[in-house]
Amino acid sequence: MIRIVSFMNAFWLTLFFSCQPELAAPTKKCSYAVTQETLSHPREKVYQELISRYVKKGLPGIILLIRDAEGTWVGSSGMADIDKAIPMQPCHISKAASITKMFVAVVALQLVEEGLLQLDEKANQWFDAEVVENIANADQVTLRQLLNHTTGIYDIIDDDAFYLSILNDPSQQRTLKELAEFVYGKDPLFSPGQKAAYSNTNTLLVSMIIEKITGRPHEQIIRERIFKRLNLQNTHYLDFQRLPANTAQGYFDLYNDQTIVNLTNYNTASGYGGMYSSVFDLKVFIEALLIHRTLLSQNSLDQMLQFNEEIENGKFLGAGIFKDFVELDENKYAFGHRGRDLAYTADLFWFPNQNTTMVMMLNYGTDAQTELRDVFYSFRRELGEIVTTP
Repeated sequence: MIRIVSFMNAFWLTLFFSCQPELAAPTKKCSYAVTQETLSHPREKVYQELISRYVKKGLPGIILLIRDAEGTWVGSSGMADIDKAIPMQPCHISKAASITKMFVAVVALQLVEEGLLQLDEKANQWFDAEVVENIANADQVTLRQLLNHTTGIYDIIDDDAFYLSILNDPSQQRTLKELAEFVYGKDPLFSPGQKAAYSNTNTLLVSMIIEKITGRPHEQIIRERIFKRLNLQNTHYLDFQRLPANTAQGYFDLYNDQTIVNLTNYNTASGYGGMYSSVFDLKVFIEALLIHRTLLSQNSLDQMLQFNEEIENGKFLGAGIFKDFVELDENKYAFGHRGRDLAYTADLFWFPNQNTTMVMMLNYGTDAQTELRDVFYSFRRELGEIVTTP
C-alpha cells in the first residue's frame, strides 16, 4: 500500500531532474470469449453498466469478477494501454499490490502448523542483529503482532527517502534488507500490543522470517506453496522485468491536474507487495483459503480471522487479512485484502453472509489523494452495496 504525502515537493523536483525510466513494453491484446454464464447472469447489465460508468468518469480500466449464487460474472471496461488503444479485457493481468500480504500470511501460518514458528514467541530470534538493533520494537514483537499490525513499527511507505530512491532508480529490485534500512532509526508509533496500525514494514519482516526459517528466498516459497499448489498460471511475484505481454499499463495523476501519467515501470515493493495476477487466479486463491479451506487448518484460519477491536481506515485488521466493507449493514462485511500501489488498485474479498466472491482490478493508483481517488471510492461503495443487496 503506497501513500504520497509529505514528500511531494521533493517528488516534483527529483522527477524533473531525473531520467525517466523507459516505459514498459506496450500491452498486447488478449483474447477473451464472454461466457454464457456471464451473459445469463441476472445482474449482467447492472455490473457492466457500473464499471463502464466509472470508466467514463476517468478511471482508465477496470476488470471485475463476481461469483455468487447465480454463477460467475466477469467483465471489463476501459483501456489496458491508453497510448496503444488496447481495450481492457478480463484476461489482462494487473498488479495485486498489498493482496500479496495474504499470501505471505498463509505461508507464515503454514510454517506455524509445521512447528517451525510460534505465533506468540518473540520474533527477534529470526532477525539479523542489525535489524533488531536498528528497527524500534523489533526486539519485542511476536509473529502474531506482525501479522495483525499491532507492533507499532514505523511504516516504510511514510519515509520520504524510500520514495526518492524509487524516483532516482524506478526499476531497481530492492532486497528485503535494503528496504528495511529505510526504517532504521525511526521512532515507533506505540508499544507492541497497545493498539493497531497498518504498516507495510510488518509484512516485510514476516517475509524475512520466512527466509530465515526456510533458508530460501520467500518468493520461491510462496510460488511453491501457493502458486503451484493452486495452479495459478497467471500470477507473478517479483517478476517485474519479465511480466507477460498481457499485463495492463499502470497510471496515476502524478501532478494532480487531471492528467494521468504512465508509471508502469516504477517498482515499489518487495516482501509486502509486488504481486501481479488475474481476477481468475485471485478468485481461486481466496476461495481455496476461505471456502474450500485447503491452504490452512481450521485452527490456523481461526487465528487469521481474529480481528483487532478498533477500526482502522474503514476496516478491522486480522492476521494478514481484513474485515472490510464495515460501513455497510452489519451483515454485509467481507474478508479479504485491499491492494493499493503507485499505479494500480485491487480488491479481493469474500462476503460470508452472501457467499459472494468479489475481485476487482484497476490500472490506476488510488492511495494518494487525487480527484480520481474520490471517484474510485464512490465506485467501491456502490459496488459493495450492489454485491450485498439481494
